[in-house]
Amino acid sequence: MLDVLDILRTRSLASLAAQEIERLITTGELKAGERLNELALAARLGVSRGPIREAVRGLEGAGLVVTVVNQGSFVRKVSAEEAHELYEIRVALTGNACAKLALHATREQVATLRGLVRQMTAAQTAGDAAGYYALNLDFHSTLLRFAGNRRALKIYEELGAELNLFRRRSLVSSEGMRASNAEHAEIVRAIAAGDPVRARAAGETHIAQGMSRFIASSPPVEAANPPGRIPRRRKAAS
Repeated sequence: MLDVLDILRTRSLASLAAQEIERLITTGELKAGERLNELALAARLGVSRGPIREAVRGLEGAGLVVTVVNQGSFVRKVSAEEAHELYEIRVALTGNACAKLALHATREQVATLRGLVRQMTAAQTAGDAAGYYALNLDFHSTLLRFAGNRRALKIYEELGAELNLFRRRSLVSSEGMRASNAEHAEIVRAIAAGDPVRARAAGETHIAQGMSRFIASSPPVEAANPPGRIPRRRKAAS
């Protein structure tokens, strides 16, 4: 019989492995559509294949990985349709958060947001796309947190893994970072002015522009349902 301590150890290793594989996916080291090599991952992380398999199953449940029968597990590819749906949710969440925050933002909260915008400007100037992306995530989660709607923040955090599969691609170029941060600055100005209508419009526009940047950075459409893509369900005959 497997010892209880062995079970706990395996689960702990699987959790750590899942965190590292997720980091490799969200940083782009493991590309969309790339097959997950269990042996290579086990060797890289210094664990057996058991924790890797368990980690992959967990990441599949989180929407980061797709398993194809007789082919293996792949980093999930997000279709244009799926990305559009996620952006629509973000438009609503961000616009509402900006409008709410404009009604009650403190000086300290505005100063924090301005500080993040300055840091993103520095990252963009230095050509530090990875640093900019991390600060961008911080800016948006801070907006939701300051707005005070815990349910909205939870929804945003639950979307985080899927969003990270494609958002980074639109913030690699200097032009993309510059345009994105100019929109951040406008959001903060509207919030500081206490104007909820302007703040909502700035937040919604920023997410809509982000979707446009994503579309512009997307590769040509591939063949239907390649590995890593979640197959679309066929509609029942009417």
